[in-house]
Amino acid sequence: MSRKHPVIAVTGSSGAGTSTVKEAFEHMFRREGIKPAVVEGDSFHRYNRADMKKAMGEAERGGRRTFSHFGPEANLFPQLEELFASYGDTGRGKRRFYVHNEEEAARFAHLGVASGEFTPWEDLPEDTDCLFYEGLHGCVATRDNNVAQHVDLKIGVVPVINLEWIQKIHRDTSERGYSEEAVMDTILRRMHDYVHYVVPQFKLTDINFQRVPIVDTSDPIIARDIPTADESLVVIRFRKPDRFRVDFPFLLQMLKDSWMSRRNTIVVPGGKMGLAMELILTPILRRIMEDRRALLG
Repeated sequence: MSRKHPVIAVTGSSGAGTSTVKEAFEHMFRREGIKPAVVEGDSFHRYNRADMKKAMGEAERGGRRTFSHFGPEANLFPQLEELFASYGDTGRGKRRFYVHNEEEAARFAHLGVASGEFTPWEDLPEDTDCLFYEGLHGCVATRDNNVAQHVDLKIGVVPVINLEWIQKIHRDTSERGYSEEAVMDTILRRMHDYVHYVVPQFKLTDINFQRVPIVDTSDPIIARDIPTADESLVVIRFRKPDRFRVDFPFLLQMLKDSWMSRRNTIVVPGGKMGLAMELILTPILRRIMEDRRALLG
């Protein structure tokens, strides 16, 4: 970790609410005048879209039914750790972008990069105040690579498992044209890597935001609607609240209908998730920047 060149990582699977965290940080960066180097987690996948399909076919034929985007075989963990370590030491490093769709392809038209491909590696912008990562593996720690050790502020964002499945089933069937059977096959294939490489990160994170539906999600396969924010609660757990000087009485006052479920855990209405993030993270971010300025003189 580095107080001079801090690294902030938001980790969680797609649909967990990581976009809400990203928006909250964008608001805070703008208000506090902070210039971040933004890194997207899927830019550290090993394969582009076409090559991933080939790799999955080869894994299937070889009897490896657990090959997925969640595990080390399909990701560049060494390069991700190298980036975090390099940025912490020097404030520099390399990044690239994954082009998700045609709209993004138009943005990178000058590079001739099509949807489903990566842009070339490039240097991070100069004179940034912190590195901000959002993706699947910002706090991953394996036998070979310990990305988490280089992160100054680790944030986990995750829904309960049934809600995560509902969101994926709805997105893949309605927006991507997959059958329910194909989506469930993907979920089952990913489960091994999810359990071994995604879930363990949440015991290392400093703050976890977990969305919990308060409607029946017993059978996610037949659920017809994704629970809304108003049909959810957010459980926020601080691993070491004293380290961040969390003002729980202030949060309880500012976040209507919130309560403490444990001494290090506050529960807030789902619709207050973004506000809760900004109330919690703004003073933490300010202290990180104050420490940085003090070291830089």
